[in-house]
Amino acid sequence: MIPEDLRYTAEHEWVAGDGSGPVRVGITHYAQDALGDIVFVQLPDEGTEVAAGDSLGEIESTKSVSEIYAPIAGTVVSKNATLADEPELINAEPYAAGWLVEIAPADAGAVSQLLDAAAYKALTES
Repeated sequence: MIPEDLRYTAEHEWVAGDGSGPVRVGITHYAQDALGDIVFVQLPDEGTEVAAGDSLGEIESTKSVSEIYAPIAGTVVSKNATLADEPELINAEPYAAGWLVEIAPADAGAVSQLLDAAAYKALTES
């Protein structure tokens, strides 16, 4: 379950979009599977400036609390408000309704520097 059209981080976030406009960010199927049942999500407010690698918030599951990291630098332009009431969407649809935030990139080329599907697959299988 590693969509070919997305980019990935070693911290198990995915990015949809090429960076020419806002990109959508979420956690991968691998990450949600490792976390178990997700019960709470804390996300940044719109307008928050983030640097690549900064904490974007937290995901709490029945097993643990995990940080979410910004895959690229930019400004948070929206967050998935539905997750406040339905955090389990991340488990059910990590690449669709379970997205986390949208970020307007500071550098349009940053997305292309992330892992492609083959590299992410290799990472998760090692």
